[in-house]
Order: sequence, then C-alpha cells, then structure tokens
Amino acid sequence: MNALSFALILTGVLLNAFAQLLLKAGTNRAGDLRFTPDAALETATRILGQWPFLLGFAFYGISVVVWIAALSRVPVTVAYPMLSIGYIVNALIARYWLGEQLNMGGWAGIAFICVGVWLISRQAV
Repeated sequence: MNALSFALILTGVLLNAFAQLLLKAGTNRAGDLRFTPDAALETATRILGQWPFLLGFAFYGISVVVWIAALSRVPVTVAYPMLSIGYIVNALIARYWLGEQLNMGGWAGIAFICVGVWLISRQAV
C-alpha cells in the first residue's frame, strides 16, 4: 500500500471516528431525544440546533467521499478492516474528552485490534 492510499484510508477512518464522537457530544448536549412521529419536528429542531451534530454530519459526508477515493486504490479486503482503527480512536478520545471509562477488557480489545490491523496491512505490501 502506498503512502497516498494509506493517507486516504486513515483520513476516512479519522473523519468517521470524529463524526461518531461529535454525534455523541451532540446527544450529551441535547439530552433525551425522542424518535417518534409526534416528536419528529421537535427532535429535528433540537438536533439541528446543536453544532456538534452539524459538524458530525459534515464529517460523515466528507468521510464518504474520502473513503470512495481510498476504495478506488486499495482492495476492500484490506481497506475495510482498517476501519477498526476507528474503534481505537473513539475509545481513547471518548475516555479523555467525554469522560467515558475503559476497563481491562477494552484495553485488551484495543491491543487485539492493533495486532489485527497490523496483520492485514502486511497483506497489502
């Protein structure tokens, strides 16, 4: 895998991970959101009134474009497992930014993901 392909994959993964974190920050700010037909307008207004949601949606949109560019250069059997890097990014940032906890099982899972991503990335060489 060349540097541009890896950069596209990593950029797509990071944009997707930050989109998730921003959506979670938005839900923390907006409080309990009801997804029922009678609450649709109120929920949409509350979502659209929170900058983390809007930025998260934008990051998702950009990540799709970047991901398509990555898939045009790398086999999906290599690119898709790289999305696992997003789990690592999310867990670490959620711990420090959102105050979420990570137990020993979570740390062990991150270690396994790192090994798995390393093994799969070697396939692309």
